[in-house]
Amino acid sequence: MTATLFINARLIDPEAQTDAPGSLLVRDSVIEGIDAEAPEGAAVIDCNGRALAPGLIDWGVKIGEPGERHKESFRSAGLAAAAGGVTTIVARPDTMPPIDTPESLEFVTRRAADAPVNIRHMAALTKAREGREMVEIGFLTDAGAVAFTDGVRQVTDTRILSRCMTYARGLGALIVGHPQDAGLSRGAAATSGKFASIYGIPAVSPMAEVIGLDRDLSLVAMTGCRWHADQITTARALPALHRARDAGLDVTAGISIHHLTLNEFDVGDYRTFFRFTPPLRSEDDRQAMVQAVADGVIDVIASFHTPQDEESKRLPFEAAAPGAVGLQTLLPAAMRLYHQGGLTLPQLWRAMSLNPAKRLGLPGGRLSVGAPADLVLFDPDAPFVLDRFTLLSKSKNTPFDGARMEGRVLGTWVGGRRVFGGHA
Repeated sequence: MTATLFINARLIDPEAQTDAPGSLLVRDSVIEGIDAEAPEGAAVIDCNGRALAPGLIDWGVKIGEPGERHKESFRSAGLAAAAGGVTTIVARPDTMPPIDTPESLEFVTRRAADAPVNIRHMAALTKAREGREMVEIGFLTDAGAVAFTDGVRQVTDTRILSRCMTYARGLGALIVGHPQDAGLSRGAAATSGKFASIYGIPAVSPMAEVIGLDRDLSLVAMTGCRWHADQITTARALPALHRARDAGLDVTAGISIHHLTLNEFDVGDYRTFFRFTPPLRSEDDRQAMVQAVADGVIDVIASFHTPQDEESKRLPFEAAAPGAVGLQTLLPAAMRLYHQGGLTLPQLWRAMSLNPAKRLGLPGGRLSVGAPADLVLFDPDAPFVLDRFTLLSKSKNTPFDGARMEGRVLGTWVGGRRVFGGHA
């Protein structure tokens, strides 16, 4: 592979937390140097002052294979990811059937091999995600599972969950939890309060998240396992995270970009594209979560890409399927936080690239010498109006349809190979 030199770039380095002009040399699929001279015969890409950063690592992406290929395939997800600056997808196991055996994991790994971006897989924590019997964590780890989760289904049997955690600790496996109390959350489509009462939407208190988090953290303290909360969305849950870390527990937490950029009032006239699990929170909670990301209390920002077909969304609000596509909107949505002054670009990339890589043991997320040349070139200030029908995902369920946004991806490279964009 010929060397490629990116010049006149605005380098976003999440490790050093710097945002500075410079150049980047790539050779043989890895980063070879920063501010290096162009070797003879190198291809030169003039970035014209645009931002060059590690490719995004989107943790928690739903892909429809197997069982729901009409909603999203590995090919369509890969194309959408490349167009969104996502170079690594970490896929969820909540497929039909779930990814709960080494054979099913090997099947999706083979299916994903031809995608233009890296795709890694989480496996289910319990068989069929039913919360009754632990999967073969050791065999699934050997087959390539990077973490274990039942997704939005909580393992309500604490004895089963504690066994899973104890076994995972012995293998060094990471468990991803969805901290919501299952009983309180059942059937809820909004956060309890005046807004939900006026609109007559079945609602749940944010305390359901606190109760679920407290239970899971107690089991983590008992078993000593590695644990990650997929989404922490309310300020009331932050003290428990602080206590867990002060106690030395190996705990991290994430949040969706939608909970960082939208609030409960965006539901408007029962707009089902704004139906999420957990539901959108208050503006006070949203602002507290932005600050928690800035402070490093929340480690990971992800899209939680959840494709749903039109029939699943054209229903009464409480009956509509939750979730939104996000592979192509993660970066421009994150630019809202940057332009509002809540987070710097290095802080955003720490949460959207570096921290997911570190937690999952992946090689990306860095601009350092020897790191894989998984890169995104983007203009954080380029304005556009989002048209959902231009998205490359098979499903078009996005809350940002028709929204004025900023942040356009100009090029994406995976292992030094350009997978999206023409000349900068």
